[in-house]
This record gives sequence, structure tokens and C-alpha cells, in this order.
Amino acid sequence: MKLAPIAEVTRGGQVESIHFGAVAVVNARGELLYHAGDPHFLTFTRSTIKPFQALPFLRAGGPARFAFGSRELALLCASHSGEAMHTAVVESMLQKSGCDEHHLQCGCHVPIQYAASNVQPPPGASFNQLHNNCSGKHAGFLAYCRQHGLPLETYLDPAHPLQSAIRTCLADVAGVPEAAMVAGTDGCSAPNYALPLSRLAYTYARLAQQRPDPHFGELTGELFSAMTSHPELVSGTGRIDLALMQAGKGDWVAKGGAEGVQVIGIRSAGLGIALKAADGSARGLQPATISVLQQLGLLPDHGSPLESWRTTELRNLRNIPTGEVRPAVSLIKA
Repeated sequence: MKLAPIAEVTRGGQVESIHFGAVAVVNARGELLYHAGDPHFLTFTRSTIKPFQALPFLRAGGPARFAFGSRELALLCASHSGEAMHTAVVESMLQKSGCDEHHLQCGCHVPIQYAASNVQPPPGASFNQLHNNCSGKHAGFLAYCRQHGLPLETYLDPAHPLQSAIRTCLADVAGVPEAAMVAGTDGCSAPNYALPLSRLAYTYARLAQQRPDPHFGELTGELFSAMTSHPELVSGTGRIDLALMQAGKGDWVAKGGAEGVQVIGIRSAGLGIALKAADGSARGLQPATISVLQQLGLLPDHGSPLESWRTTELRNLRNIPTGEVRPAVSLIKA
């Protein structure tokens, strides 16, 4: 396991802790351009593959069948914060396919909006599966099943025709043999897969490409357009994916995943960028992400709208500054 420092934590001006990880930067042909650590580090994709989990639904004409517009397409790809703007769209998606919240099998958790804003849920607040950050993806799963007359009860089974179609699409987009993808189960109970980090970066280079995809035509472009047109639906208030896509002004598509995964596609530069924090922490991942963008010349060294994500001041329980989290990643040309 060859890993590189990606961020460091200081106290009293001294480095106290170091976050390690890996970075891969590829072009739209999948060629490795830059890296830090092992660019082929086997990485569970987690929520970064949501756009590709939506491809079978789009390929079968699902959006037209159920009158899903760009907002619904954005929710198919979302790890949303459970804000009212998110749950309203998901509920509409379910209604259009003749389903409801009880058909979802993603489970329930406290909406991400509270952690993102650093506040506690109000006393007595109650939540359901609509608030799960993956509920939009699952609503798309259910719609696909309705369209094809497939059983709803087993839609997350790896042997279900939906999951088989997803697995085939992901292998195609990543350019890897389907049998080579290591399988696991995601937090929302859907099948998930591990890919070499460079192959994960390549999926976002393909997602962001300007021209029609050789295998998926305009479908990847439709997902890119939906995500970049509605980044607040893909992510949520105060979160880095929203900040990245706003800074990119329609040119960058960004998607994070649990356990320290971040992927970005840059349309104008024809790049896919993937980062993995080995300890699964966003604390080290976020400053590293901004530094990588700066090293690639995609952000200025100073005065960037993302500057607040590059370095985080640390304070103790009395609100006294104690140190900072700052990037330590250095890209190497391949």
C-alpha cells in the first residue's frame, strides 16, 4: 500500500497528525497524467457512482416515461442533505412511479443538513427514509422496476435485473472487466463496487466530456447537465460538492462518497480527478481537494471562492485557536 501525505494537522505551529491517501488525475482517454501515492489504489466508490447507477434508467427511456425533468435527474445522482427542497422532489418521483416512502429500502438517518450546519435537530424531530441522502437514487431504482415490471421487494439484491444492468454499465464506464470489480454493500444497502482510483477518475472524465459518449451517447451529458444545473439538489447547503460545482460555474461536476472519496470531472480541461483519504476522513480530504485543483491550475493560489475549504482553523472547547488542518499533497507528473 503506497500512500502519500495529503493533509496535516498542526498544534502550536508543529505538525501533530498527518492524513495519508492517494490521488489520480486522468484525461478523457483514461491516461494517467498526475498522481500522489498509488493512483491505482483499490477504492470503494460509495456514492460517487450514483450517476452511473442511473444509466440503465436513462437508457431505457425512464425519465420520459415518468416525466422526470432535470431536477429529478439531479436527485438520481444526489447525496442530498434531507432539506425540504430535496425531500419534496424525491416524494414527487415516488408518486410519479406509483410508489411511496414505504417502498424505499435505503433506511433512515438524521438528515445531513444538521451536521453540515453544525446544529442539532430540533427536539422531537422525526425523520423517515425520504431524508436518507440516497433516497433519490432509490426512487430511480423503484421507477426502473415499475417500468420493466420487475419485483420491488428485491430491487437491492445483486442478482436482481436492475443491479445486473447497473453493474454492466459501471464496468463499461470505468473500462474494467465486470468480473474484476470487487463487490460490497453500501450504507444504503445497495450493491457497491471497488475500482482502482485511476479508473474512478476516468468515469468522471467520461461524465464531463463535451461530445457524446461512445457507448451511452447523450445520456452522460444529460446527467452532467442536471448535476451542474442543480448542484444544491445533488448536495446541500454548506457542503463541499455544492461549493465545488458553484465555483466551476457549470464546467465542474463533483461528487463525494463516504469513507473519504472525492471525484471531480472538468469538462473544459477533459480531466477526471479522484482522491481517497486512507483514514476515511473528510477532514484531510477537503483541503487536499482544493490543493489539487490549485496545482492543476484550475484555481488561483489565493483569493479562490473555495479558500475556506483549503485550510480549517481548529479551536478548543473554549473557542481558543489551537492549530489548523492544511493540505500537504504534492502531485507528481506521470
